[in-house]
Amino acid sequence: MKSVNKARLKAFFSSHLVILVFFFSGGWACVHAQNVPSSSCPRPPAGSVVTSPEDLRSKNGVLTVDLTFRDQMEADGSVRYCYVDDNGAESPTLRLNPGDLLILRLKNDLTDPLHKNSQHVHQVETAGGKHADPCTSGLMTVTSTNLHFHGMTIPPTCHADDVLKTSIQAGDPPFEYRFRVPENEPPGLYWYHPHIHGFTRMDVLGGASGAIIVEGIERADKVVAGLPERVFVIRDQDLVNPNAPPAASEPVMPRQFYDRDGDAANTGTGFGKPAKDISINFVPVPYPDYPPAKIEIRPGERQLWRVLNASAITYLNLEVLYNRAPQPLGLVALDGVPLNTAKGMPTDFVDWQTHLGIPPGARMEFIVTGPPAGETGLLVTRTVDTGPGGENDPNRALATITASDNAPEPTSRLAASPKPLAPPTLAWLGSVTPVRTRRLYFSEKLLDPNDPTSAVEFYITVEGQKPEPFSPKSGVPNIIAKQGTVEDWIIENRSSELHAFHIHQLHFMLLDYMGVRVNEPFLRDTVNVPYYDGKALAYPSVRIRLDFRDPNIVGDFVYHCHILEHEDKGMMGMIRVEPADKPKTAKRDKSAAETPRTDSLSARH
Repeated sequence: MKSVNKARLKAFFSSHLVILVFFFSGGWACVHAQNVPSSSCPRPPAGSVVTSPEDLRSKNGVLTVDLTFRDQMEADGSVRYCYVDDNGAESPTLRLNPGDLLILRLKNDLTDPLHKNSQHVHQVETAGGKHADPCTSGLMTVTSTNLHFHGMTIPPTCHADDVLKTSIQAGDPPFEYRFRVPENEPPGLYWYHPHIHGFTRMDVLGGASGAIIVEGIERADKVVAGLPERVFVIRDQDLVNPNAPPAASEPVMPRQFYDRDGDAANTGTGFGKPAKDISINFVPVPYPDYPPAKIEIRPGERQLWRVLNASAITYLNLEVLYNRAPQPLGLVALDGVPLNTAKGMPTDFVDWQTHLGIPPGARMEFIVTGPPAGETGLLVTRTVDTGPGGENDPNRALATITASDNAPEPTSRLAASPKPLAPPTLAWLGSVTPVRTRRLYFSEKLLDPNDPTSAVEFYITVEGQKPEPFSPKSGVPNIIAKQGTVEDWIIENRSSELHAFHIHQLHFMLLDYMGVRVNEPFLRDTVNVPYYDGKALAYPSVRIRLDFRDPNIVGDFVYHCHILEHEDKGMMGMIRVEPADKPKTAKRDKSAAETPRTDSLSARH
């Protein structure tokens, strides 16, 4: 086992917010069929100019979208997956306002080009063993699909955001998703992707993802009012050149940016060959040469960059370099929630950082200033230490940033004179006393106890329950909570690789990291739990406060590691949020007045 490079970790966590964020922590996207008639899921070549996905905007309070989900086998044996709208745009960005109605009709045109339909089949039997109703079948195969609207507080029900039973089969009529964006949904960046258990990694790795924007971030933070905005969806995929040696020529980045042992084995320490290639708005940046994509911007122009890490397993640690120097990045929103909506934050709050860690599934929105005229910068992702059992995420370039007076105007610009958001109607989450504290932990089953990369089963377990891989067949929740309450969860990592905790339907607040109280009032829906090094006296942990007060979240939904390989192999659990108790009209219930239990990390460790 390689030891952790402490100097690199210190550099990586050089600012308070990066520590907390990391540990939570018209173009090719709208290619039309006539441009590339032979491809179901066309993609641009390496080195292309990055353009924003097609915008589909609501009109008169309604956004109606027709999407077709397709697959396409490549020459190397891999499979691409894509969403295409009725105009041929691939993975369009859905733009809605709070209160808008979304009507999304999804057609499943999957073909199973690799003939894997018999593998890893899960199903929930309905009466008589029939599976005709997509709302109740629960049939989960390589040609099944559904949609998850990641980060949104909408009901976990069929036609909204149920992923436990809703399953649309190839050849079914278009399936209609229909729901309203809550009036109190924070304005920011969300996303959509399939969530069929056992096959989510394959679909997302193949490109099945798209952005959702709830409009109005300029209403929350006036600093971004009037700025042009860019949407960047960063995805990962299987290596195009898996057997290639590291590049021998001078790389596009300064040589000191690269690791001293560029040909090292894939150990999860961030050195050597990456576990996956990455792309930015489908422009690939493949190993070993990492030919960067191209981002064009006007000299000195300030823009709001909305970055979604839609990777299946890859962590990002983003920097913007001009003349080899990291540039300030003005973070304004995390996981769809503006930072300044937290209690005590000024109305024009911006947190200026030089690098931002984004786990799989997470999002960040930040201000970037273009380089001076005639200069070229770089958007890069730095190394991430995911642990001895983790996947490898090394240093690499994503895109060159070219300053030019002729750079095209971004297709979207925020309102210059917005009305302020209405004040929140609920008490700030951090000031609410939790009704209980629960303990959960990540763990893995290794084929070889001496090989941390040999995991074959992955678990997220409630303390006191038996570690078991998730099965959608049982229908039995691991946790039962009440709508209207707030809970604290302590989540440990008992494995030798980094895990990214995510829960559907709600946001939470990070309270403690590694047993140390943090002063971070921001909300998120994904947080990293550091890996166990086998030496510490206590397992790494985080403590989070979860908000079950919204009535939209009543029902069954899931929590899981957002490394999708781990999720598919069992690292997921089910929670049932029951309706709030009716108010007592007779005698006062003494039990309701009992002091809530609030376990402390300091007592445990």
